[in-house]
Amino acid sequence: MSGSLLEIRKKIAGVKNTRKITKAMQLVAASKMRQFQKRALSVRHYVWDLFAILEDNLETNFRSVFTEKRTEGKTLFVLYTSDKGLCGPLNNKLNNALYRSDKWNALSDDEKMLVTIGKKSYDYARHRHIPVSKHYSGIPERLSFVDMFPVVEGILKLWREEKIKEVVFIAPHYKNSFTFYPILKTFLPFSEATIASAMGPLEEHEKPARKAKKEFDEKIIYEPSKPVILERLYEQLVQSLFTQSFLELKASEYSSRMIAMQNATDAADRITTDLTRDYNKARQSVITRELAELMGASDAITS
Repeated sequence: MSGSLLEIRKKIAGVKNTRKITKAMQLVAASKMRQFQKRALSVRHYVWDLFAILEDNLETNFRSVFTEKRTEGKTLFVLYTSDKGLCGPLNNKLNNALYRSDKWNALSDDEKMLVTIGKKSYDYARHRHIPVSKHYSGIPERLSFVDMFPVVEGILKLWREEKIKEVVFIAPHYKNSFTFYPILKTFLPFSEATIASAMGPLEEHEKPARKAKKEFDEKIIYEPSKPVILERLYEQLVQSLFTQSFLELKASEYSSRMIAMQNATDAADRITTDLTRDYNKARQSVITRELAELMGASDAITS
């Protein structure tokens, strides 16, 4: 019985040590989630202002390679996931959002291309023998232009070479600390439908206030010229949308990790309580048995 007590004590100590780790990870995830939440919402408003300029100029005669509506070529899917696990159902939801979508399943293998960002999406595709055209992982959390340049230029190069007719991003739309939506965003070609798709399911009170179109145009000075500015605007929008999706992914990742580690900590508390109860019962059984043996020995001596 003493061996059983020692085993239970070791289990209790092991669970308590695990609880310390999960609690620390929960606090770290909560801190990083708040940082990425602020950055994601800030970039979202910045992208909204860029879209406002773009939307007001979509009806002009100026046409760019980024507004071409093509009938031939493949559809490029860009799938965002995290590089690490321990973040709840985040990665599974993102993978399922793509591979179970009507848009993906309606196309044959020759009509689609896949670019994965994050180790988990690449591992998922490789395990299921899904061809991956390009893969990017290990992107620093302090994302800079130098870090995003290879990814963005790789996508734009495929578009400029007219190898694809549509670019679709699969990334989470961060709602709050407990909610995110895996959505498919059409990034290219740019159109009014693209704007609504890329901004995600924003409610009316979440959308920044828009000025009237006439008032908006009167306050814009295009230098050196309007076509040059708009062409550069399209490229900047792709970079900003990439940054926005990355930050919303990180905010959702740390939010999911915080909740997962909180659940693990609560589970460790429950296991510790159950093991402590079992330990007390076993110890009480040992004490009762020893008392019975002492009483039996005392009766044998007196008799």
